Amino acid sequence: MKRGLRSMVVIVAMIVIVTTLFSCDKTQREELKAGHADSLIFAAGAVMQYDRLLTLVDSFDATGDINKLDAYRWRGAYYYHQNQYRMAEVCFRNALDYEVKTDFDQLVYNKVVRRLSELLVVRGDYEGALQIAVPAIGRMDKTGIGSDIDYAILYNNMGVCQLNLRQEKEAKESFLKARDRYNNRCETDSTSRGYQEAVLGAVYTSMAYINTRRYEESISWIDRTEQLLDKYRQMKDARKQYFDEYQGRIEIMRATALQGLGEKKEAYEAYKRFKTTAFSETGVGRVHGNGYLVSAMRYREAADNYRFLDKAIQEQGLEPTLDVIQLYMLPKYRANYEAHREDSARRMGMHILSLLDTAITTQKLSASAELATIYHTNEKEAEIARQHVQMSNMQMIGGLIALGLIIVFLLFYTLHKRKSAQRLRLAHEKLEDTHQKLKVAYDQLEETTQAKERIESELRIARNIQMSMVPNTFPTREGLDMYASMMPAREVGGDLYGYVMIDDELYFCVGDVSGKGVPASLFMAQATRLFRILATQHMMPAEIATRMNSVLTESNEQGMFITMFIGLVNLETGRLDYCNAGHNPPVLGIDGDDHFMEMESNAPIGLWPNLEFAGEYVDSIRQKLLLVYTDGLNEAENLQQEQFGEDRLLDILNHRHFNSCRELVEHLNVEVANHRKGADPNDDLTMMCLMVL
Repeated sequence: MKRGLRSMVVIVAMIVIVTTLFSCDKTQREELKAGHADSLIFAAGAVMQYDRLLTLVDSFDATGDINKLDAYRWRGAYYYHQNQYRMAEVCFRNALDYEVKTDFDQLVYNKVVRRLSELLVVRGDYEGALQIAVPAIGRMDKTGIGSDIDYAILYNNMGVCQLNLRQEKEAKESFLKARDRYNNRCETDSTSRGYQEAVLGAVYTSMAYINTRRYEESISWIDRTEQLLDKYRQMKDARKQYFDEYQGRIEIMRATALQGLGEKKEAYEAYKRFKTTAFSETGVGRVHGNGYLVSAMRYREAADNYRFLDKAIQEQGLEPTLDVIQLYMLPKYRANYEAHREDSARRMGMHILSLLDTAITTQKLSASAELATIYHTNEKEAEIARQHVQMSNMQMIGGLIALGLIIVFLLFYTLHKRKSAQRLRLAHEKLEDTHQKLKVAYDQLEETTQAKERIESELRIARNIQMSMVPNTFPTREGLDMYASMMPAREVGGDLYGYVMIDDELYFCVGDVSGKGVPASLFMAQATRLFRILATQHMMPAEIATRMNSVLTESNEQGMFITMFIGLVNLETGRLDYCNAGHNPPVLGIDGDDHFMEMESNAPIGLWPNLEFAGEYVDSIRQKLLLVYTDGLNEAENLQQEQFGEDRLLDILNHRHFNSCRELVEHLNVEVANHRKGADPNDDLTMMCLMVL
């Protein structure tokens, strides 16, 4: 009896250990699924597919692949981009009701409080915005998790609130802290993004002082805005379409501030500079210019500008709400009245009266729609909660049944052992046990065979899917010869190549994911999708590598990474801009003079967050062959484990003429196969060759 009890204790202990290990493994799988789900949602938002974004959020929320904090954050982003700001606020507030448990949760929390505080500032709820922003700063200080842009935006929002609440000293401190964070951002970001964000922050600060009639303080911030804009102009990747608008905003802010200080001559000069910008001719620009004109009592010009009010409202996508009537139409009425244009003022007054009923009705309908949407969202959340409860109940019932069966089996086994006294019975039991084991072994062998066949079938399907992700046709543009091939070492692999053609610009890449097989192929699929999305946004190769690194390092618990060569060639000039992220140096040259490119040493993508990748360029690659490949070429081994080698590669390229890029790639594939002499491939092999003629 004691031996039976000891056996039972040992078995139960083993069950507990296995269950614990399974739970740990399950947690890791859930974290990986969450990171993958978040990247899919981000990719949908990056290409402005907001309906798909919301569908993915609801789906992943229902299956538990993302937590409630992240789900509400993405729903808030959806409503924000649909201009449903009240609903966005509801979602962001719901997100803050959930506990922050992980570093990833803290990053999500930072994004939520930034956007929520902005919404409250725009709505004029300054105390509410401070109640959100101040604790957020404290939490970031405590956890050490918060970027410079997180701090800068929150401090800027705090300053606007404090200024409107007449806390001038506190506002000044907040604005200075925001300025320091923007400076840090500019120093650590090699792209123009930091300066663009700093310009916007300085504009908001300047406008806050102007709107509260603190004109003297606004001047220094307007000067800072202009200095930042000058630095932004010097960045190679700066967006030139913003130069004129920012300069126009600077000049009209300066004109308004100087007029408020009584420096009328200087204010008029600034206004004349504003009028030289294209921004001043837009509907929005004309309405901004009225701030100066009304303060200078130049009502006729203001009234003339207000003729473009409808255009400005249309440009901003505004509906005739009560706020729009108060902010835009009443000032238009006043300008016409002060300019003694009685007919225009009368018509505007009648127009305002006609819009009031519509605006009030629209506001009621909007409120009803918001309530309906909130109700629908709550119903959806309740349904998701019911599904989770049902799944938990089913898991609990299944666990109880399994535990009951185990206990029954253990009791039966113990009693059976106690009654086994006779040798003949014991021998019979052993014979039965042996027979049962043989039957189980046979069943397991059959199941294993079926599983193997199923896995092989699924891997064949996975290989077909993966091969369909890389292009098998190439541009037929005159003056360009291009070809590529990929041969996975297993059924699926981790190599990739791709290209995106935009007008006269050809983006291309070749990459090699760490590891092989299914995990590498999944990482490869994510990297391929990110490259295509970012290339269509006209980014430089170094910025593409930086953005890909930011996404792929999130929740990368497996420590996977990818070496990658990303290029951008202008087919008219032949200029090649590129970024080499830990990849093999390509071969560049003309027949008989091919050599490996010397380049900047960057880390692979996906290893460490917050990296800034360096880019380089070649003035022209016209008439030069460019071969980009993975180490499956130079490290291909034969049965004696001798590698194909880089010297052999250069020898082939320098002593043989090829009529096309395809001929070159196919010839190298044959050379590698001949070198292996029957040895299985030890790595995926990918090559891309191109020439600008």
